Amino acid sequence: MEKLIIIGTGCAGYTAAIYAARANLNPLILSGSQIGGQLSTTTDVENFPGFPEGVMGPDLMDLMRKQAERFGTRIEYEQVDSLEKIGEVFVLACGFKSYKASAVIVATGAIPKHLGLPNEEDLIGKGLTSCATCDGAFYRDVSVCVVGGGDTACEEASFLTRFASKVYLIHRRNALSASKIMQERVLNDEKIEIIWDAEIVEYITDDEGLMSYVKMRNKVSKEEKDLEVKCVFMAIGHSPSTGFLGDKVDLDEQGYILHKQGTQTSIEGLFAAGDVVDSVYCQAVTSAGQGCAAALDAERYLATKFD
Repeated sequence: MEKLIIIGTGCAGYTAAIYAARANLNPLILSGSQIGGQLSTTTDVENFPGFPEGVMGPDLMDLMRKQAERFGTRIEYEQVDSLEKIGEVFVLACGFKSYKASAVIVATGAIPKHLGLPNEEDLIGKGLTSCATCDGAFYRDVSVCVVGGGDTACEEASFLTRFASKVYLIHRRNALSASKIMQERVLNDEKIEIIWDAEIVEYITDDEGLMSYVKMRNKVSKEEKDLEVKCVFMAIGHSPSTGFLGDKVDLDEQGYILHKQGTQTSIEGLFAAGDVVDSVYCQAVTSAGQGCAAALDAERYLATKFD
């Protein structure tokens, strides 16, 4: 029987573990399938406080892990299949094993949506990304493209004009779904060219395995053409990793966990932090902040309920 179990090993999960461990809660982390979360697939991270020269994503997550373990956090490399609360006890099923806890923090993050094309996973960090804020500065004075037509896609395209020589916005329809102000910003920017009614059908790499160009198809005429870009920025949304919760927790229409008070979910004793609740900011530092808050909330809950 654990006092606190944290599900997930991204910024939110590790930060929650650091705070919980320092509060003598002896937390147990169940890692999930992607150790280190989304940052484990990111190269240089230049916007996380405390690293003026930047830090590699996997290195940052390894430092967080070591800091959490330093204060007594334990990590089991398990994937949570389901969670339910029986009386005052949470039961987490992981394959043939199960764990019990008095409180749980869900920090399972979100998975960027991709197109489902061949070799996509191999290209992540090599010319395929879902974070312009994280990776835009690495593509100075070259052509890049953004896939999508909503606010996020328009924001990413506008941001990338600070670095790229040309930004293509590839949208599968003939009208943007973004807010009016974001549409105007994109349409009036000379460095942004919108390619309407188009979809990427293939990624082509160079001899080093880096993005070289993409093959596009017009959805109306079916005509195909090549577009030389050094990076494709996906902006077609994220899928929060909440499948294991089923219908036990209140979620919004997109599947993100809803907070009831602070980081408390609709279930007493169940807290959530990071990209699994955040569809707006989606930054490492905001996830870390929520992880801190979730640990403090869990500490207060346990003290009030069980001490």
